[in-house]
Amino acid sequence: MDKINWMDEVVKRQDELLKDLQGFLSIKSVLNEEQADSEAPLGQGVKDALHYMLNLGDGDGFSVKNVDNLAGHLEMGEGEEMLGILGHADVVPEGDGWSMEPYGATIKDGRIYARGSSDDKGPTIAAYYGMKIVKELGVPLDKRIRLIIGTDEESDWRGVNHYFAKEEMPDMGFVPDAEFPIIFAEKGLSDFDLVLQADAEAAQDERVLQTFQSGLRYNMVPDHAEARITAPQNTQDMIQSYQRYLADAGLDGQASAEDGEMTFTLNGVSAHGAEPANGINAGIRLAQFLQDLPLDASGKKFLETIAEFRGQTRGEAFNMAVSDDVSGDLTMNAGVMQYTRGSKGRIGVNMRYPVTFDMDKGKETLTKAIAAKDLTMENMTDSKPAYVEKDDPLVQTLKQVYEEQTGETGEPLAIGGGTYARALDRGVAFGAMFPGREDVMHQKDEYAIVDDLLKTTAIYAQAIYELAKAD
Repeated sequence: MDKINWMDEVVKRQDELLKDLQGFLSIKSVLNEEQADSEAPLGQGVKDALHYMLNLGDGDGFSVKNVDNLAGHLEMGEGEEMLGILGHADVVPEGDGWSMEPYGATIKDGRIYARGSSDDKGPTIAAYYGMKIVKELGVPLDKRIRLIIGTDEESDWRGVNHYFAKEEMPDMGFVPDAEFPIIFAEKGLSDFDLVLQADAEAAQDERVLQTFQSGLRYNMVPDHAEARITAPQNTQDMIQSYQRYLADAGLDGQASAEDGEMTFTLNGVSAHGAEPANGINAGIRLAQFLQDLPLDASGKKFLETIAEFRGQTRGEAFNMAVSDDVSGDLTMNAGVMQYTRGSKGRIGVNMRYPVTFDMDKGKETLTKAIAAKDLTMENMTDSKPAYVEKDDPLVQTLKQVYEEQTGETGEPLAIGGGTYARALDRGVAFGAMFPGREDVMHQKDEYAIVDDLLKTTAIYAQAIYELAKAD
């Protein structure tokens, strides 16, 4: 067979691809549990987006299966072995501040703007058209190729978890929901709460921490914190002291006093929980100041626990400072901090651990360290790492394809983030964001560069061919 020019095949289908992508992007497929029912378990929009992809596949002659409106697949080819490609049809809420219609799929200046254009509807359509090109060219295959569509990737993975509870696990696969060249290792992910039991009531004339609040998500560095303290006297001295603290640290915040109660706020810098050192944790920095005040025992203990995270993003405070040569350091992010006087104080922690780390033993170490601080641990989750060795034929084939299509070196990467690759027994993340591009996932005015999408489609088409072709 003559050498296939994959980019030429994509360009022939460019208008059709963009039209199908615009239709996909026009669906507001945000999780809506308030409107969920037995026919639309994650809400009507998510169901509509899943059906959109299944209907596309049915119209193009793929074998299609809907798995209880929580996931589905499109399949082609023959053989015992299967190549799986995992995309997702759900998107995060659009949020405010857009200059474009969030579900308008407007093409302007070489970009297509919409929620989901880069995460993950654009890459999913690219993978679909990669399959479609291989199918239409009629090249001989000795594997089945299955595009699996999840529906709850942005939340709790109920779609893909339900799917693999009922359906076959691919022998190998890739996920078009990260970045190029190849993500061969993803750290393990664990969330848990550090819980402080409430102490006895404070003395009437004592300064008392009434409330403390910072952060909304475990996997984000919080950029705002607020605390309220009952302070019967010397409030002006405390305000001045806080102002000096902010000035010395180059931080932004405010303190005010009214009717014997003080309110402190502090603004930090948000960052992804995979690398807490890239942000300024507002909760930690506020707690660092407040812990030095003469406060009630319960409040002071809570603040001191938070402050221990200052400068210790590698788990040092809990004897968890581990690393490996594959994926680097364990990281810990204090993402959610909540305290109300008389109730349990909670610190929600996001931990990402190296792919070769024995987490079962790690849990024992962590539990002992937490108990030694008179804390308890609740609500622990553990998502195991994704790891395929660099010399695995899957990784090497994708590396070869990337390099042939781009002319760039395709050195495999390890990351702290998580994709559907960890749902596969043998899978990696493969695109679709190219090196050096702005990461606009989950941002206002999210967009995909049209030329990048076309190039991605060519990469996926060749990757499918190389991984599934008959010898």
